[in-house]
Amino acid sequence: MPETDRWLIDYAENHVDIGFGGIYWVAVLTLVISTTGLLWSLPVPDEFAQISPVLNWGSTFLMAAVVYYFIISMPLAIGMLPFVFGVAAVQIWLVESPHSILRVSALLLALSLAGLWLGQRGTGGFRAVIHDIQLMMIAPLWLLSVLYKRLGIPY
Repeated sequence: MPETDRWLIDYAENHVDIGFGGIYWVAVLTLVISTTGLLWSLPVPDEFAQISPVLNWGSTFLMAAVVYYFIISMPLAIGMLPFVFGVAAVQIWLVESPHSILRVSALLLALSLAGLWLGQRGTGGFRAVIHDIQLMMIAPLWLLSVLYKRLGIPY
């Protein structure tokens, strides 16, 4: 079985009985944005800043995710690029806004965890939320795979 299918099947099997689906999926996407923001707010070595003001732990996390996406599925990776660029754009906007990226990301993280718990309340509660955190970068890929299946796009 290809690695792509293994990850997507594992994710799908653990998310059959999601309660409050809309809240849950917004929470999953918010988890990715908030985690990236927390990483974005960490101090970086001077060498990073000399290369680019956008090179930091959050952008490195996103780049690693994209590389992994390309390893497991070229079509899904290409489809994920707008999402990844959108997450990066949100982080750049937050850095330039008057709000603290750390505080906004921490608040979004708390809200996303509450949404994940609400969505998983009947299917495993806290343990399921921890599993969602572990698979947070597979969740958007899984959503895209569902869309690809509906559109008949092979991956």
